Amino acid sequence: MTLKMLIEGMKADNITGDLDISISGVAYDSRKVKQGDIFIAMKGEKVDGHDFIGDAVQKGAAAVVHEKELGSGQMSAAENLTLIKVRDSRKALAYISNSFYERPSEKLTVIGITGTNGKTTTTYLVKSILEAWGKDVGLIGTISYLVKDRHYDAPHTTPEALEFQAILNEMVSTGCTHVVTEVSSHALAQKRVDFTNFNVAVFTNLTRDHLDFHLTMEDYFKAKERLFNELLSSGGTAVINFDDIWGRKLIEATGARVLTYGIEAGADISSVNIKGSSEGLDFDIKFNGRTFNIKSPLIGMHNVYNILSAAGAAVGLNIPWSVITDGIMRMKTVKGRFERVDAGQDFLCIVDYAHTEDALERLIYTARELMQSPKNKKAGKIIIVFGCGGNRDAGKRPGMGAVATKLSDYVVITSDNPRNEDPMAIIKGIETGAARRNYIIEPDRRAAIRNAVKVAETGDILLVAGKGHEDYQEIKGTRHKFNDREILEETIRDRLKNV
Repeated sequence: MTLKMLIEGMKADNITGDLDISISGVAYDSRKVKQGDIFIAMKGEKVDGHDFIGDAVQKGAAAVVHEKELGSGQMSAAENLTLIKVRDSRKALAYISNSFYERPSEKLTVIGITGTNGKTTTTYLVKSILEAWGKDVGLIGTISYLVKDRHYDAPHTTPEALEFQAILNEMVSTGCTHVVTEVSSHALAQKRVDFTNFNVAVFTNLTRDHLDFHLTMEDYFKAKERLFNELLSSGGTAVINFDDIWGRKLIEATGARVLTYGIEAGADISSVNIKGSSEGLDFDIKFNGRTFNIKSPLIGMHNVYNILSAAGAAVGLNIPWSVITDGIMRMKTVKGRFERVDAGQDFLCIVDYAHTEDALERLIYTARELMQSPKNKKAGKIIIVFGCGGNRDAGKRPGMGAVATKLSDYVVITSDNPRNEDPMAIIKGIETGAARRNYIIEPDRRAAIRNAVKVAETGDILLVAGKGHEDYQEIKGTRHKFNDREILEETIRDRLKNV
């Protein structure tokens, strides 16, 4: 592809050099530049790509996109290259990536799901419904990227623009017709999914998270809003949580066709007659004067909302209700989302990704609902093990401490991914919000889990929250192998051996 074809239609402040050169690839990391690539220099959170233009040139870059004015040294290094100055390198990366991979989203039906909580489960629910409809479906999300039977690790909930478009292109080439993708607020703020054609956009909720990045809830909301007001295709459908205060704000702000869902009166798609147990959910959905019975192995009120949002996305795609109910019933537990761990113990163990105040509250309430279920012969204690991530929004730590100690019977405050922070400093932040002195502190997460298993008795529910599907713990820039589920199973087996 020639450079002229690649950037046709893209806004640029200035272009110097030959546009008829051939471009063999796209790179935004100078270490990955190959001969004939176009290098997009952009400022990251830690490093600035403009500082590596010389390295990109040495590795064979044929053209450079930049947003900063280049210094004399940079100009000298790139004097024989085509230089393209733009106002926003990130937007240019999204445009060029989409162009290089021949606009793959236009050959797919794309469903984007955003919100603080529920994205992953909703994504898998929509995938299950589409597969029940007979479609070949790709998925991009927090746990992994799925292209038919190929599984890729997911370093980010939503990958950078270049990788995102490359995955969409692979989905097209392997015969996928639909793709369901989680769309994070970081991805929206950083324009990673710009120029993607979204047919359906789903808003699950908005609660405090990522304020280390967005700084305010209003900015956090505005990032989410982009999916609905800038990226949703003409004629696309916005599926919005009617019961969420930010959802109500989004309904007023978007000009798209809106389908609302919720439990409160007034939602287009609503749920009634909700019955939940340790076996799953049974409730009715009302839509357009009709009632549809839903049965699902998923547990808890939060999953009622996830199911409603997935049903809304399906309605937006005109999928028959018989298929919707079948797809929902087929979808089993999502890895690390209220996932049971059974190693022969006489108490219930759950691993969950809950890492916000709202998610933690929902997790504990769900456990309490199970505890109070008529099928539960002996009601016991709610025990929870949790921590907070380092180098992330510190303001949510006291709130999580308050929720855990207020709603649980026994709390073990520990480390999550401390990253480059002192684990005890993080724990002290959590401890400032403690509502009761029903907790202990154990910074070693393995020891914390072992303590919780040791005190658990018949009929108790043990929750291990925060990491869910993750198989590592990040400490001082290094990821150490660590899996909550595996450690729980190992600890329970050890306990049973000694009985």
